[in-house]
Amino acid sequence: MKLPQMLTTSLVLAGALAAIPAHGSVIIDSTRVIYPLDEREVTVRLTNDSKSPSLVQVWIDDGDPDARPDEAKAPFVVTPPIFRMSAQKAQTLRLIYTGDTLPPDRESVYWLNVLDIPPRPSGGQAKANTLRFAFRTRIKIFARPARLEGTPESAPAQLRWRLVDAPDGKGQALQVSNPTPYHVSFSDLSVHAGGRTFSNERGGMAAPEGITLLPVPGLDAVADGAKVQFTAISDYSAPLPGEAPLAR
Repeated sequence: MKLPQMLTTSLVLAGALAAIPAHGSVIIDSTRVIYPLDEREVTVRLTNDSKSPSLVQVWIDDGDPDARPDEAKAPFVVTPPIFRMSAQKAQTLRLIYTGDTLPPDRESVYWLNVLDIPPRPSGGQAKANTLRFAFRTRIKIFARPARLEGTPESAPAQLRWRLVDAPDGKGQALQVSNPTPYHVSFSDLSVHAGGRTFSNERGGMAAPEGITLLPVPGLDAVADGAKVQFTAISDYSAPLPGEAPLAR
């Protein structure tokens, strides 16, 4: 089996085992990547904090988590795409924008994937029945044109919230309008009304210059005066708490 094919097979295994609580040894030293499109390249640092080496594959996709590395589409090149990481060592990735046309008035979002494949057991262990787990980490890449209006930190306060009927016809959902050119990601958000709290524990993201629906389990008709509380995430992964009234 060729190396890229082997890694793709490992990716399928990683997806199938995603429900098992475990963690890979290769760590991305950030939770998001900001790529100013007027820069030639951006670097991302990985570290291997285990006592064993790992085989690592990296690629960028446009939001499809099921896209294989050879199928993923994005206007970026990442190098090196496949490499061995020694134990307790670091590796720097280079992300290079290919120059493909992107909207000049708002951010675009892509995803960096890091697949960590542990080594095969050696010695007597190799003869035993063993199962190796491959772990994939995905983080967002925000491709940011130069000279956008405003700042990312001021964007959460400009969001407009309202209650709408849920698409499935059951209860209501949160509709958030984002008039800014920046994506706004949430680590948590909740609706407070009439002494009750309805939470969305999965977070979500409001696209720039767009409208996004965010599900809130159990949310039904609420009285006037309801409000939404949220925690947005800054460029540096710092929490940005906010609160806003809900329109009806």
